[in-house]
Amino acid sequence: MSARFGPAGNSEAFSAKYKTTLQAPGYLEAMGLDHYEYQCGRGVRVTDKTAFALRDKAAEHGITLSLHAPYFISLSSVEEEKRDNSINYIIQSCDAAKRMGADRIVIHSGSCAKMSREAALELAKETLARARKRAIEEGFEDIHFCPETMGKVNQLGNLAEVLELCKLDDTFIPCIDFGHLNAREFGYIKGMAEYEKMLGDVENALGADRLKIFHSHFSKIMFTVPGGEKKHLTFDDDQGFGPDYEPLMELVAKKNLSPIFVCESAGTQDADALTMKKCYQDFCGE
Repeated sequence: MSARFGPAGNSEAFSAKYKTTLQAPGYLEAMGLDHYEYQCGRGVRVTDKTAFALRDKAAEHGITLSLHAPYFISLSSVEEEKRDNSINYIIQSCDAAKRMGADRIVIHSGSCAKMSREAALELAKETLARARKRAIEEGFEDIHFCPETMGKVNQLGNLAEVLELCKLDDTFIPCIDFGHLNAREFGYIKGMAEYEKMLGDVENALGADRLKIFHSHFSKIMFTVPGGEKKHLTFDDDQGFGPDYEPLMELVAKKNLSPIFVCESAGTQDADALTMKKCYQDFCGE
């Protein structure tokens, strides 16, 4: 097994040439990519026709799938109704993922609002545990929840918090967004040492098996102080914000890990995913 690479949704180049996401698997295979993350950020609206057709096209072209759950999920909301709604959105995401043949859903955790980070984390843990229980009851036990690290300082979702959420269930896989982590800590990632520490933290918290298959988002992200993430950039227009992908690709190759890297560059996510894959393959000696 080796790392897999693909875009979050459809790039500008794809959208200029093709009319439907069902053409994405063939397009990605032809590029040399092998993963696609379907976007349900603004709500889960996936018909059976689309889901089954995408499943078949992905299988035909050797593309694995994941799904991004709605952005408005807030596991840590102080309002019980919002937490209950968030569970519903997670279940809807599980249902869509299962129909299209995806086995991972990426989940935002919410904000800390006016609570302490500790109180927000406890609310999020309780909500996510209830969501997992319901997913099992409804036949979605094979769908992995991937809580995501977040880019704004006031959001729940630094690496330690995401690892705490993943400790709730052995099937949870962290979605480590290195651009987000770099942005929320104002350019923290300087090179190999920071990546090594992050991956070490994952292994120490969750074990080698889950480190091997972690999920990842990667892009270069502009940030402000003290807020954190401002906007996603492209590899060609990083404006010095980073982080650099090369040390991470070297480390993943050296450690023989098999994560999924989903590129979230602004409009060039497929081309930049391919740049990362080629760099990784160079370090693998392929």
